[in-house]
Amino acid sequence: MTMPLPRLRRALEPVIRRVAHFYWRFARAATLGVRAMVIDGSGRVFLVKHSYVDGWHLPGGGVETGETLLTALTRELAEEGNILLAGRPELHGVFFNNRVSRRDHVALYVVRDFRQDGRPVPNHEIIEHGFFALDALPADTTSATRARLAEVFGGAAVSELW
Repeated sequence: MTMPLPRLRRALEPVIRRVAHFYWRFARAATLGVRAMVIDGSGRVFLVKHSYVDGWHLPGGGVETGETLLTALTRELAEEGNILLAGRPELHGVFFNNRVSRRDHVALYVVRDFRQDGRPVPNHEIIEHGFFALDALPADTTSATRARLAEVFGGAAVSELW
């Protein structure tokens, strides 16, 4: 007796879905990062300088397997800035970062409600950090960081590209 096609498809769908996702993981693998625009009560923004890449950046990093975006954001802010979220951050956007690869995306959150119980200690990854007024950004602040600041503070159109 032959099984009707819809019943066969329903029976095989869980296996087909797992195989397809396994294939997509390697054929279409994407990377995901998270960054924060941390703004203090004076309107200054927190930036970091890494040991392994030029320029000043918004703090953040990769989302690890099993992490949510907010878990990764919380971890990265603590690691890079000794910053603890005190309220829920606002998602500003998700951006395609084709400067890194054809598969990289970055979620940017705006953080206004936070604590910083002490100054972060520079380490092997973060060599400098600080809060900066928009009119006093370091000269080598990255173009992507400047673009996001223009979107949030200057009303510039939100780009899809990092």
